[in-house]
Amino acid sequence: MIEIITSGMVLFGVFFVVAGSIGIVRLPDVYNRLHAATKSATLGVAGIVLAALFFFGMTTGVFSGKKMLTILFVFLTAPVTGQMISRAAYQVGVKLWDKSVLDELEGRYRQVRSKGDDDY
Repeated sequence: MIEIITSGMVLFGVFFVVAGSIGIVRLPDVYNRLHAATKSATLGVAGIVLAALFFFGMTTGVFSGKKMLTILFVFLTAPVTGQMISRAAYQVGVKLWDKSVLDELEGRYRQVRSKGDDDY
């Protein structure tokens, strides 16, 4: 029974990692790709580490605080990192997808560009 629950948690994590990887390849711009990458990192890694925490906790009887801290660290840092990278991309002038309908940051930042940066 422990192996079935652990396998389910691993499959949960692997599903999000694979879905995020497909999203990175298929989504149209850097902002959508960052969303896919941070979501998959957060939920995928958390599912896999939670499976390891459950499996080794049930088989050895030892609870690992390090695995819980790993999940907490990923939950705190992945979304913040994605937000910071997307804000930096916006500030240097990376264009939104052509079919984007809303730009909530329009006019808030002065575009930081140097000479010859027309390839964005």
